[in-house]
Amino acid sequence: MASSRDRQRKLARAKLDRQMARRAARVRRRRQIQAGVGAVVVLALIVVGSAWALGAFDSEPVTDTAADEVCLWTPQDATANTNLKDVGMPATTGLPTDGTRTMTVTTNQGAPITADLDLAAAPCAGASIAHLASRSFYDNTKCHEITAEGALRCGDPSGTGLGGPTYSFYDENVPDAASPSPSASPAPGQPPAYPKGTVAMIANPPGANGSQFLLFFKDYNPAQPTYPVIGKVTGGLDVLEKIGALPTVDNGTGAKVKPQTDVVIQSLTVGEPATGAPTPAPTGSGAPSASPNAG
Repeated sequence: MASSRDRQRKLARAKLDRQMARRAARVRRRRQIQAGVGAVVVLALIVVGSAWALGAFDSEPVTDTAADEVCLWTPQDATANTNLKDVGMPATTGLPTDGTRTMTVTTNQGAPITADLDLAAAPCAGASIAHLASRSFYDNTKCHEITAEGALRCGDPSGTGLGGPTYSFYDENVPDAASPSPSASPAPGQPPAYPKGTVAMIANPPGANGSQFLLFFKDYNPAQPTYPVIGKVTGGLDVLEKIGALPTVDNGTGAKVKPQTDVVIQSLTVGEPATGAPTPAPTGSGAPSASPNAG
């Protein structure tokens, strides 16, 4: 019996040893796993810390493309208005916003009329006219109106007042409203909104500028200016005044504003941008000097 009990004790002891061994193995595996996880966490913390120190989590700089866009061109539907002519659109970026560009208008009425386009006050008008001139948009077109305000209206190949390119752009440099005067003359010491020699845009409807422009051959001072000033005549004002004196006839709508003698733009060119102050008008030309309102 003693041997039997000894055998049972040995078996129980062996079983206990096996249980203890398995328990120890489980503890070792758990510690190994914990150690591995800890190492991974530490490594991850090191990597994240290094990345943070190097600025990997800094906000990505946002490129403000709108800030680079000088002008916005709004497409116009040529199928809805058949008077429009598609010659593409000017660029929206990289446009000059300082200095002047010389516009030269050669007509069948005498010497060329030259004007400085003010790129600081009206960069989009300058860009648009330069673009259209480069596409010969104005060549062999008629200045279809001598307005009651004292300006020659040009830039519409259709001659209807509804023509232009297949895009438009917003108003720039519209003069401030002045005190109304019954004689359409400014108060003493106050320059007119549109001095003689002013170059301005005109649109139909207002605010949707395209290609049409006004060359003023006399002062105009409305109570509420609406034409954006884009430059001033620097040469050929005498030719402009001669054109302004031409007789006018009915334009087909009941308005007696069409020149009786055709005023044809044989060519219109725009020179490269010139930085610095605008060129002063020749004293003998009668062109206006710069004024606060005319830009």
